[in-house]
Amino acid sequence: MGGPNLEVFKFGMYIMFPIATMYYYGTNLDKRFSVPDFWPKPEQTNRIPFEKEEIHSELERLKQRRLYLREKRLQNEGKNEGQDS
Repeated sequence: MGGPNLEVFKFGMYIMFPIATMYYYGTNLDKRFSVPDFWPKPEQTNRIPFEKEEIHSELERLKQRRLYLREKRLQNEGKNEGQDS
C-alpha cells in the first residue's frame, strides 16, 4: 500500500528525530536543566554508624534527646493543668 517510499520516510524519521532532538537541545543538558544545590552535600546527610562505639554513642544521644523531650512535654503538661484549674 505505502510502498518503498513509506519505508524510506519511516527510516528517515527514525534516524532524523533523535538527531534533531540532540541538535535542538545541544550537549550542555546539565547546565540547561539542572537545579543548583538540589542534592545535599555529604556532610548534610545522615551517616549510618557502623562501628560498635559509634552505635553506642548514637544510641546514647538518642536516649538523651528522648528524655529531654519527655521532660519538656511533662513540664508543659504540668503548666497546662495549673492553668485549667
